Amino acid sequence: MDVQQRMKELVAAEAAKRIESGMILGLGSGSTAALLIEELGRRWQAGEVTDIVGVPTSFQASVLAQKHRIPQITLNEIDHIDLAIDGADEVDPRRNLIKGGGACHTREKLVDSRADRFIVVVDETKLSDALGSFPLPVEVVPEAYRQVMDALTRLGGVPELRMAVRKAGPVVTDQGNLVVDAKFDTIADPAALESRINNIPGVLENGLFVGLADEVLVGRVAGEQADVYTL
Repeated sequence: MDVQQRMKELVAAEAAKRIESGMILGLGSGSTAALLIEELGRRWQAGEVTDIVGVPTSFQASVLAQKHRIPQITLNEIDHIDLAIDGADEVDPRRNLIKGGGACHTREKLVDSRADRFIVVVDETKLSDALGSFPLPVEVVPEAYRQVMDALTRLGGVPELRMAVRKAGPVVTDQGNLVVDAKFDTIADPAALESRINNIPGVLENGLFVGLADEVLVGRVAGEQADVYTL
């Protein structure tokens, strides 16, 4: 088995242990979160957990939950989420995150910020001393992507409109918007940059998640040994 895949499976299984009967759950997006939904589906169908309901962060998460017969609900129908579990593209030592590699960061931030507890699941390749290694995703309305790219350049970023793979044209989010990936050097003040980007007209949301994560579960493999530790 691929080493990175093994680490993802380990953290997904560990995170699933935090899920208890009766919870309203934020269901994350991406490859590691998908493994978590699969494990949750197994526990749900086996009767190991009961009376749960999921709030998906993307169409992908919703389809996976449906596949595993996990009940779903929308944000507008609830007043809180007990536990959200989601992946990340980059994590710094203060548990600040960059998310949005799958273009789901707007709904992810809506769900994760509503949760009483937010757990991040990653493998150790996602850890950085400071954010900035991963290009920062910014969701923009289609009519404004050029002016947003100009504004991101003035903030010190190198923006690029994300293009689709095996489809002509740009990536389109679940909300019908576009994604601009802005490469910054080391992001010294994630909170300030998050606020400045979100104040640019035409921006819906960006992938900086500052001060939201309560726990980061990290999978690692050294030789034949594999384990999970908490950041």
